[in-house]
Amino acid sequence: MRVRIVQLANFYGARSGGLRTAVDRWGAGYVAAGHEVILVVPGADDRAATMPNGVHRITVHAPRLPFSGGYHVAPPRRVADILRHLRPDAVEVSDRLTLRGFGAWARRRDIHSTMVSHERLDRLLSIAMPDAVARMMADEANRRTADSFDAVVCTTGFAAAEFDRIGATNVAHAPLGVDLDVFDPRHADPAVGARFADDTTTLIVHCGRLSPEKRPDRSIAAVGRLHAARRRVHLVVAGDGPRRPALQRAARGLPVTFLGHVADRAQVAALLASTEISLAPGPHETFCLSALESLASGTPVVASRSSAVAGMVDASCGALAADSPTAFAEAIEQVLELPRPERESAARRRAARYRWPDSVARMLAIHGGSPDLGPRSVVGEFP
Repeated sequence: MRVRIVQLANFYGARSGGLRTAVDRWGAGYVAAGHEVILVVPGADDRAATMPNGVHRITVHAPRLPFSGGYHVAPPRRVADILRHLRPDAVEVSDRLTLRGFGAWARRRDIHSTMVSHERLDRLLSIAMPDAVARMMADEANRRTADSFDAVVCTTGFAAAEFDRIGATNVAHAPLGVDLDVFDPRHADPAVGARFADDTTTLIVHCGRLSPEKRPDRSIAAVGRLHAARRRVHLVVAGDGPRRPALQRAARGLPVTFLGHVADRAQVAALLASTEISLAPGPHETFCLSALESLASGTPVVASRSSAVAGMVDASCGALAADSPTAFAEAIEQVLELPRPERESAARRRAARYRWPDSVARMLAIHGGSPDLGPRSVVGEFP
């Protein structure tokens, strides 16, 4: 049965990273399965267009959110006006903050609603307040979210933990995927490596938004420790964000190159395939697509052991580190001890477990597109 699915996402933009990739890939998958998909996002002006993936995108004029790195936030009232006109069969919300009220909105109209939990609220709050207070506030917000939406989608068990803690019964797991054609070891380009280092230098990449919760400072500090120990390394930072000026100051005198935001996915793929190690230091990552894309490119990942990446990486294709620059530097050394062909093939094999068609199928089941998974069922953890 053809249904109309409306996706809502406020923190969606040209530099949104994993959230935008997930929303776009799911939307394209829904269209390919025969459904109508409309994406409502904020922007600098009102406009409508059909994207190449077949999704109809409505951009709502919205003010820019200060200190957010350029994000716009659409007023919920304007979004509600658009939804009333669209008359969706299902609503998918990728915003736990400003659009959380659309679970109750959909329930009053007997419309199936899904909230996608792209982040751990308790972990984000703990950045600014004591852990006990952060947990209490997150638990209360998560209860309201779980009560108002038909389904809460989490991409990993790590992401679901804060909902499991409050006994939510409508949590569904839907892992993300990776494009194994775009991100492939075959896209390694010697010219990319030569741009930053010679054959005696280990090229390392940090790919992601330069915001406080991602802890890009740890990548720079780890490389600083290796440099001080006379290890020939060079770090390439692909990404932009509010922390960039401070990070550039911290990297003075170190072998670090900042590329800024890289919009061309082919360039990102070539960079990931041409480096020896990819760093994912964010301790609160609920999935980390850039880590998965690195693995698909044959590049081992060194990640925070306190994030969801711990379920994706093992000693054959990377290393997990405590949340300190010294631990990350030691983990990098550990990975470099593995024979390069073995660690690269292991990384590729691990990434091959995560496919977008599988992710789309789970999301359609959650939306009610399959009889074998009802809206309040819980599916198993991903491989």
